Amino acid sequence: MKHSPASLTALLMATLVCLSSARAQQARKPAKADEAQAIAAAINAPVEKDPRVQSDGKAWGVNKATLSDATRPRVLLIGDSILNGYANTVIKRLSGKAYVDYWVTPACQSERFNQMLAMVLKNGPYDVIHINLGLHGFQKDRVVKGQAEKQPRIPPDQFEPLTKAFVEVMRKEHPQGKLIWASTTPISLRDKPAELDPQSNPIIVEHNRMAAKVMVAMQVPVNDLYSLMINRLDLKQNDFHWKDAAKKIQGEAVADCVLKLLPATR
Repeated sequence: MKHSPASLTALLMATLVCLSSARAQQARKPAKADEAQAIAAAINAPVEKDPRVQSDGKAWGVNKATLSDATRPRVLLIGDSILNGYANTVIKRLSGKAYVDYWVTPACQSERFNQMLAMVLKNGPYDVIHINLGLHGFQKDRVVKGQAEKQPRIPPDQFEPLTKAFVEVMRKEHPQGKLIWASTTPISLRDKPAELDPQSNPIIVEHNRMAAKVMVAMQVPVNDLYSLMINRLDLKQNDFHWKDAAKKIQGEAVADCVLKLLPATR
């Protein structure tokens, strides 16, 4: 079968278009894979060397329960280093009632956090999700070890939209799951833990206020850990973290909130 010069040209052009499209698709696949790897790496970040920032020196990342009973409810705790302090208390309180996964992260409200959150939620489904973030969204230009970019304080005009956005992510991924938001605990002076930091703590108070406003509008219950601990500054370990007695108080409060929303079985 003979082809005219015009038809051969058209055939060649079509072949080049197909090759170009195939190469573009191949180029896009590694890019998506690289992005997924970057998100996973951010979820399981290196051990934090600064003891003030990372409670008990544990690594950031997801800690998964061992599952053996498909009918037992599942719980996910999300939080910064304060979560490391009370996670074991919650796990013990919920023993035999629910499996508890917990994700300890230095992230704060952001698009990247929402990407990480969506990936972490794929470990579910979870019946109850308790989230307690706040110690990394107020600081200005804190460099997180192991991450290239700085974490600026969340701009005031973005705090509420970004907070609403991660609630929407959780509801999209787990529409049947029950959500609980916990307020951020007080920040003290570094060299005087029993005294509130006059510069940083007012920011925490304002962030808690804005977060509570979002949660009320979205009908998410609030576990007010700030009010629970504001008169227990004698139990502060340093400017951010708490002594063992305070960790137990916080863990009991978190467990109480989770148990109120926990189904008996799946």
